[in-house]
Amino acid sequence: MTTTLYRGGLVYNTAEPFATALVTQDDLVAWVGSDEAARVNADGVDVVVELDGALLTPAFVDAHVHTTSTGLNLSGLDLSDTKSLEEALARLEAHSRSVRGAVVLGHGWDETRWPEARPPRRDEVDRASYGGVVYLSRVDVHSCIASSALLALAPEVSNAAGYSADGWLSQQAHHVVRRIALDSVTPAQRRAAQRLCLQHAASLGIGMVHELGGPEISSADDFADLLATVGPESGVEVVGYWGEGGGPDVALSLGARGAAGDHFVDGAIGSRTAFLRDTYADAETHGAAYTTAATIRDHVIACSMAGVPAGYHVIGDGAMDLVVAGFTEAAEAIGDDVVRTAQHRLEHVEMVDGLARAVLARLGVLASVQPVFDAWWGGDTGMYTERLGAARAATLNPFASMQAAGIPLAFGSDAPVTPLAPWQAIRAAVHHHQPEERLTARSAFTAHTRGGWRAAGRRGGVLAPGEPATLALWQCDELVVETPDDRVAAWSTDPRAGVPGLPSLEPGTADPVCLRTIVAGRTVYTSDAVQPINPGRGK
Repeated sequence: MTTTLYRGGLVYNTAEPFATALVTQDDLVAWVGSDEAARVNADGVDVVVELDGALLTPAFVDAHVHTTSTGLNLSGLDLSDTKSLEEALARLEAHSRSVRGAVVLGHGWDETRWPEARPPRRDEVDRASYGGVVYLSRVDVHSCIASSALLALAPEVSNAAGYSADGWLSQQAHHVVRRIALDSVTPAQRRAAQRLCLQHAASLGIGMVHELGGPEISSADDFADLLATVGPESGVEVVGYWGEGGGPDVALSLGARGAAGDHFVDGAIGSRTAFLRDTYADAETHGAAYTTAATIRDHVIACSMAGVPAGYHVIGDGAMDLVVAGFTEAAEAIGDDVVRTAQHRLEHVEMVDGLARAVLARLGVLASVQPVFDAWWGGDTGMYTERLGAARAATLNPFASMQAAGIPLAFGSDAPVTPLAPWQAIRAAVHHHQPEERLTARSAFTAHTRGGWRAAGRRGGVLAPGEPATLALWQCDELVVETPDDRVAAWSTDPRAGVPGLPSLEPGTADPVCLRTIVAGRTVYTSDAVQPINPGRGK
């Protein structure tokens, strides 16, 4: 057994808000308290880590990640920061020259951020890539631009729903070409991408990710490779979910925790494939529904009876109606308690009214949400308003309303849709475009730590004796107690209230810098600015 003392810093702990020291024994937290109290037992520890005033917190959990795609994006053609169509095509041309005829996998374009306000056309992609095989996924990964050479590999795509001759594909057409494009990735490239993603996550203070796999978003081989890759080299813990219907058998055979995740009820608002009750404000379509309430009911019943989480990707209010109907019918068939015990989850949950919130809370359904979606696409002039109109856009991502209804929240990124950036997610929740939907920094931090452990069906995400020693060490400025508005009483910011502080998340402030990440008692990331840990007894 190895006992480690961390001392001389600030330890984030709601029960001990002024703690400055912490002891771990192997993979568990053993003690939390003050430096003065730690001196009594310092001679009995194996390793002493001087925190030098840094902040020690639970490591983050990213509850929605596509690991391989994120790794490929980190090492490949990233279009997420392009400021124009012209820039995106120029970047594609440069990348195509560099890979010398290999398949081009690009990601992240968002036409709503470009002055041209349109996606690339197939002929433009053909010219920029010198006629190459090119797959460029939109930022939401629910549509893509495919080159002529890629379309030639899938002649059947022209008859699929969502096909367009200009190369912008959605729905089933997108799924067809995505599978072909990803088939070009070799097993060695796939594993390298997975390792890169997990190492990057560790450098950001993330100790656990939830992988959201499924036949429409990845492959069984990809999912199995990832679970096999996880270990000392990757560092970060991975909890897998497989998004396929028909009950839990396939998911369990692949080593998944649940038959949940990116199990699509609909698509995405940006691609106009999220399923809406009313038509889009900028197009005569309701989007697309990929399943039925009866199918959802049967899947939820099968998973509930097996005690396995079911779950769905659901964004539009029309899609949420199908989910609510399916869960309600399942509960009527087998009872609320059986459904509740299985710990089901939903991804995104962007359009969820009061009736739906009440049903989800009653049945214990967790909401896995992405606050950066609001930061990127919310507001009076954002993509949500463009697609839905101001009135509907103002109701999206109601974090505070879901929390008030009793729905457990777990934060994630949906990487590579938005980057792995946990402090940005907390900042987005605290500064939601709709003031009434803002969370306190403490609530948001809990959703990005303990919420992810809860979603995985495990204890963790707090620094208390007996909890997992999965920690992150941060360099940051002065800690503060931030409240969303005057709904929270002023006493909470008084030091005498004992509310633990967090780094300032006000606009213009820098994110904390991760100095070290520890997973189950083992250091998996250390910043170059940090001296190596040397064994030695304390004084």
